[in-house]
Amino acid sequence: MEKELTIVLAPDSFKESMTAKEVCEAIENGIKKVNDKINCIHVPMADGGEGTMQSLVDATDGKIYSLKVVGPLGNEVEAEYGILGDGEIGILEMASASGIHLVSPEKRNPLLTTTYGTGQLIKACLDHGVKKLLIGIGGSATNDGGAGVIQALGGKLLDKQGTELGFGGGELGKLNTIDLSEFDARLKDVTIEVACDVNNPLCGEKGASNVFGPQKGANKAMIDVLDDNLRHYADVIKKQLGKDVINEPGAGAAGGLGAGLMAFLNGTLKKGIEMVIEYAKLEEKVKEADMVWTGEGSIDFQTQYGKTPLGVATIAKKYNKPVIALAGRVGEDIEVLYEKGIDSIFGITKGATSLEEALVKGKENIEKTAENIIRLINLL
Repeated sequence: MEKELTIVLAPDSFKESMTAKEVCEAIENGIKKVNDKINCIHVPMADGGEGTMQSLVDATDGKIYSLKVVGPLGNEVEAEYGILGDGEIGILEMASASGIHLVSPEKRNPLLTTTYGTGQLIKACLDHGVKKLLIGIGGSATNDGGAGVIQALGGKLLDKQGTELGFGGGELGKLNTIDLSEFDARLKDVTIEVACDVNNPLCGEKGASNVFGPQKGANKAMIDVLDDNLRHYADVIKKQLGKDVINEPGAGAAGGLGAGLMAFLNGTLKKGIEMVIEYAKLEEKVKEADMVWTGEGSIDFQTQYGKTPLGVATIAKKYNKPVIALAGRVGEDIEVLYEKGIDSIFGITKGATSLEEALVKGKENIEKTAENIIRLINLL
């Protein structure tokens, strides 16, 4: 018997295979093969990392723009930012302009890399007249405390001779004066929310340089310099701006960009999945639904730590909605996810297959799995 159901489809992207929007479309195609009376509500999701901008733009019928900006090593790169459907909220991922993927391994050097391009993306959003900015700060190539962002927005970071600091975390030890007289005045009227899922302080053993510096190309000697420089940077900020950010949770995120956004832009750090749930308006859509489907490329015990499927399930359980999750790969120890709100997990791959084939056939496999799930539901 065909059932008239409303299903919220709230998956993450399947990395290297499909965007979250494409996953929604594939699921609906499979469902409609069996029962075209089912109402599917698409809510493309993300967890604050890669794909967050795309998902929220898709979820709100917004628009993505391209812009040539200064890359991590001062070269020109093509980056993107988005404006959500209401026209009042801008969104960007710092990795688009200042990400580690933009620097080949042999050229990675956090003494030199800059967040200047991220500041240019912020300025581009301000040019659209936004009232709020959402900034994802994962995947950085930088360790400059957000100094490049401040410089791109008109702030001056000067040494004792009154000369502007150059790019990179290696320059911060020279900082003597912060001059915000030409800092973009529009920022005073804009709320900044930062998607950040790490709690690292700015400096010390668990700080930006020690924890994340090695993956950005820093050796032990460089780490010591970078850590000392960020400590000096924080001291100058405290003395001249009256803001003590050195031990704030998340200050060390993205090479200290967390600290810079808090100190200079009054940014508020939030868990990425919580931000996406809020701006995609997931909760109000789940309230009216009969069930919720979610998913991501790989589901295992780590999914419980701030990943999309668990965030979606947490909202669904507030309203006692059943939750089905689809995954390209189903890993170890998923039983904990059943205890935390996911009712059933389905792998989408057919038999033994290579990763390459699984990525290519992702849409086809999701569609067939969704079709089979609905056939099963129709038997009940």
